Amino acid sequence: MANSVNSLKDFKAKPVRTLKSKLAGNFQFSTIKTETLAGITVALALIPESLAFAAIAGVNPMVALYTSFCMAVVIAITGGRPAMISAATGSMALLMVTLVKQHGVEYLFATTILTGIIQVLIGVLKLGRFFSFIPQSVIFGFVNALGILIFLAQLQQLPGERWPAYVMVAATLAIVYLFPRLTKSVPSPLVAIVGMTVVAIATGVDIRRVGDIGEITRNLPSLHLPNVSLSPETLVIILPYAITLALVGLLESLLTAALLDEMTDTPSSKNREIKGQGIANIATGFLGGMAGCGMVGQSIINVRSGASGRLSTAVAGTFLLFSIFVLRDLVQQIPMAALVGVMIMVSFETFSWKSLKTLHKMPLTEAIVMPVTVAITLWTHNLAYGVLSGVLLSALMFAWRAARVQVMISVDRQGSKVYHLSGQLFFGSVAQFVELFDYRNDPQQIILDFHHAHVWDQSAVDAIAKVIITYERLGKQIILSGLNSESHACIHRGGIPNRAIQLEHRVGRSRPSDFLEA
Repeated sequence: MANSVNSLKDFKAKPVRTLKSKLAGNFQFSTIKTETLAGITVALALIPESLAFAAIAGVNPMVALYTSFCMAVVIAITGGRPAMISAATGSMALLMVTLVKQHGVEYLFATTILTGIIQVLIGVLKLGRFFSFIPQSVIFGFVNALGILIFLAQLQQLPGERWPAYVMVAATLAIVYLFPRLTKSVPSPLVAIVGMTVVAIATGVDIRRVGDIGEITRNLPSLHLPNVSLSPETLVIILPYAITLALVGLLESLLTAALLDEMTDTPSSKNREIKGQGIANIATGFLGGMAGCGMVGQSIINVRSGASGRLSTAVAGTFLLFSIFVLRDLVQQIPMAALVGVMIMVSFETFSWKSLKTLHKMPLTEAIVMPVTVAITLWTHNLAYGVLSGVLLSALMFAWRAARVQVMISVDRQGSKVYHLSGQLFFGSVAQFVELFDYRNDPQQIILDFHHAHVWDQSAVDAIAKVIITYERLGKQIILSGLNSESHACIHRGGIPNRAIQLEHRVGRSRPSDFLEA
């Protein structure tokens, strides 16, 4: 009896010990230090980018900074991809320009809230699975175009700078790549930013700093209800922008999550990420911010700095706010050249070099998609346009391949001609399908064998009906055989008479030599 009681105690205590060990592993000092330092590094890199995105959208710099703070903190709790950074982004800022110019920033706040509501609804309805239809070649095009855009954006920071700026960029890159050989206890990008800032302050070198990008005030974000009328007219104005922002934001966020999944070899919850993005945007709108989404560049900095959990994302947001309120004067002294060097590293890390090695191994139709995605993205400077173009091109090429219907011909023991169909019957293949048959010269009975074919839509049903009518006008009998349950249901709903459908497989066996390819 005593042994049974002890066994029961051990059984109950085992889950508790397991939970304690997991918590201890997640909150070890080394882990907390790594996550914290990574978050600080990201926060320092977020500040100038946020200021630049505010300029693009035509809003006060603090709007973008509040966005980056709120998005990072909220997504650290609600998001589905640990270590991913969400904040104000350039692609989202571009979509807001017309709205802000024509209707003002208050409508932007209302649009941000509606954007979040739409994203939450997409998550609740589990529509995120449709974002998984993005082919690998498009993802390669996305990350490669993003890497090139990040690199080009850094080059635009340098014209007009004196030679110390170029030296500082080179020194930053050297620290980023060489410092990890000494120790990995501190993120090398953070070492580079702090080191270059100390050098810039100590030498007083004439070089562009973060404070030159935009004004940073010590005002904290507060609850703000958008000053717009709750009317159908307002909804008509903000709804189109909200839908576009919601879809583009989710597209970039889920692609960023997929990239981090591959980099860290860990899974993420895409549906949770969708709802998390929505909740973060709702909170951001009520704090006077603009819609944001996942950031590839900052997420790579975070992971490259050793982060793997949610703490780093939360630290990035909180330290950003701390920098605004407490360290404003110091933060404004950070040389832009140091941040340019870090972002050049990010561009190299973002670009998928392995995709260039595998490009020649891909089928031609897939190999074309990646450079097309890159080219359209670089031409429009809009990642969403590039990705959507790549997906559309991939879909068209897939439909082209799937539209090929093959047929083998045999004659059964009763003298009936059998068309053994193979392929997918849908709107893209019906034109070829109706031309497969020798209507006038075929015998009195024709069998269409669908064992290796599938009927997908009403266009296919209409094409089959057209074939049946053509044969019956010639006084011939046609039988449909080998339909699977889905194809049979589709044909039945489409109005094909049951007399033409053969539920039992009666097609006679034929020797391979009896088959001819049409």
